[in-house]
Amino acid sequence: MALVKAVLYLCSPALLVMGAAAQTPAPSAPPSRPPMESAWSPKRTPPRAYDAPNRPWWKLSDILTAHKGEKNWIHPIVRTHDLEADWHQMAPGQRTESLMYADNATALIVWGGQVRVSIKGQEPFVAIKGGEVNIPYRLPFTLESVGDEPALWLEVHGAGDVPIYLTATTPEKPKDVAGFSYVKAALMGGDGRYGPSDRPYLDYYKDVVSGGQRAGAFIAGDHLFVNNIRGPGAKTPPASDLGHFHFGYDEFWFIMEGNVDYQIEGVPFFTASPGDVVTAAQGRWHRASFGGQPGQMATRVAINPYPRGLHSFQPH
Repeated sequence: MALVKAVLYLCSPALLVMGAAAQTPAPSAPPSRPPMESAWSPKRTPPRAYDAPNRPWWKLSDILTAHKGEKNWIHPIVRTHDLEADWHQMAPGQRTESLMYADNATALIVWGGQVRVSIKGQEPFVAIKGGEVNIPYRLPFTLESVGDEPALWLEVHGAGDVPIYLTATTPEKPKDVAGFSYVKAALMGGDGRYGPSDRPYLDYYKDVVSGGQRAGAFIAGDHLFVNNIRGPGAKTPPASDLGHFHFGYDEFWFIMEGNVDYQIEGVPFFTASPGDVVTAAQGRWHRASFGGQPGQMATRVAINPYPRGLHSFQPH
């Protein structure tokens, strides 16, 4: 029974949110889970260290304090073998250059102000706090801070990705970046695309928290999994319940709603708040549970490279 409970609160269903943003029905019930198998699972020993800028717990309040008085800034917080994530702030009226990435999707979680998102093939839309944005690979996009407040968002893309600029919108050679020089090239590969279960934008607070849609996977691509896990506050499990670990990858979470309690191997127990980002480095036992008052809802957005990644649970 303890193992069943652990599965329920640790791994919400990887359920895709269906249809276009304005016409999306509530997702159907989650599929049944395959049975667990007993195995000798290789656990990285020692577990991966937290090399800068990685930390077990990035508090948003600390990041905002570090950039107090600045209008525009980027703060790296996650650098793994597979993914990287940065906080961005952009002053009202400013806009990014049109760019795209070669082979990996980009995900945004907007947390302040308003961001006008323009993606090739899609009608532009304005993302607000709690909004999640899905940008497939090789689709040029721009981001513009609109309204009276700075736009603040978390941006996730493939590790080591370097922007590509089309000559139609950037005729002059861009400035080179460390390890790469820009050369003019004829690209072959075609545009990325949205699958039948994908959509470019989810207003999480409107559609899920207030609208009653089932929380679940927003992006489930080849190299990017963005999964909304929502549930009511519950009693914190005992420290003897270690949770699970992942063989080959790090996992991180954005706290969207409520409080989430974390027990991560080698890290003191803590409770994360909305806007915080938490990382379990490869090979570390970790356990997340919904904190707060019993019944109070909370959401953590799990982000990793594998929609069907293996979970090695502590046997009971």
